[in-house]
Amino acid sequence: MKRRDFVKFSAASSALSCISPRLSAAEPARHWRTFRLTYHIDLPAAGTPANLWLPLPETAMGGWQQASEVEYSGEADSNRVVVDTHADTSYYNALWQESKPRQLSVSCVARTVDRSAPPKPLTTRFKPSLPAAVQAFLKPSRHIPVDGIVLDTAREATRGAHTPLEKARAIYEWVVENSFRDPKTQGCGLGDIKTMLETGNLGGKCADISSLFVGLARASGIPARDVFGIRVAESRQFKSLGKTGDVTRAQHCRAEFYLAGHGWIPVDPADVRKAVLEEKLPLSHPEIIALRAKLFGFWEMNWLAFNHARDFSLAPPAKNNPINYLMYPYAELAGIPREQLVPERFAYRITAEELSV
Repeated sequence: MKRRDFVKFSAASSALSCISPRLSAAEPARHWRTFRLTYHIDLPAAGTPANLWLPLPETAMGGWQQASEVEYSGEADSNRVVVDTHADTSYYNALWQESKPRQLSVSCVARTVDRSAPPKPLTTRFKPSLPAAVQAFLKPSRHIPVDGIVLDTAREATRGAHTPLEKARAIYEWVVENSFRDPKTQGCGLGDIKTMLETGNLGGKCADISSLFVGLARASGIPARDVFGIRVAESRQFKSLGKTGDVTRAQHCRAEFYLAGHGWIPVDPADVRKAVLEEKLPLSHPEIIALRAKLFGFWEMNWLAFNHARDFSLAPPAKNNPINYLMYPYAELAGIPREQLVPERFAYRITAEELSV
């Protein structure tokens, strides 16, 4: 069986027109690039029901990412693309009731352009209100509370800062200074910031470090959210910040905050700490200093964004609902989750290629 689902390109453009002179290190937008991301699935066919969910590139991404067709081939009792408007995420779902081959290929095409905040100074003379949809990203979640030690830490991190932009920058700098990338962390981490702060262990990977920024920003009254995705090409910045070909283990979580009157602003403190560790350079190294300045207001789009959903329920209902986030393939056999962080046990492989169009 072979079938295609088509998702319309988003024509939305960014409403952001100016931020701050501190963002002048951000690069101008580059040309659009097109990528094909393919999942290769080989689940056991042991006579038990199986359910599979795969995150797909999101299309409603503010003018810097556009997702198009999804193509899948293989034998399953049902195949569909689910668009969850409440969680603002989309994913592929396959279901098997019988013991039949569970080898599947799912591919999707997406276009990206480097995302940067324009370097002009902020000139707003009024206090814009927050859209209702944005206010949801001020609320706490299971892994990101906004009271207690999180609130206390946010107050410490933003001491002396007054405007939302100043506070967001102070939080970014605090996270870069105080966190570290722990190579022993499984996958991308859990993003459980309360435990991180209570134990004093601010080590982890991208979901942990990005969630730390998000939680401290929300506790400071600044809407913020994680953005989950996957690297699909080499980086112009550091070798460790890119991946192409086999991207099975190239998942990466970033963050963004909302500046009233201007929109969502990209940040990536986790990649600063990744470069420090994997390039074996100290924070004081000129190249790290430059990267640190750039990644407050810039994303190199050698990466596809999936979604920003946390603690949401998959459809049809997964036994493990609500899930923390959907960045890896997820499957259940007879209601028992597969080991999603160990691809060879799952089993899955993910590949990426850049297309010439």
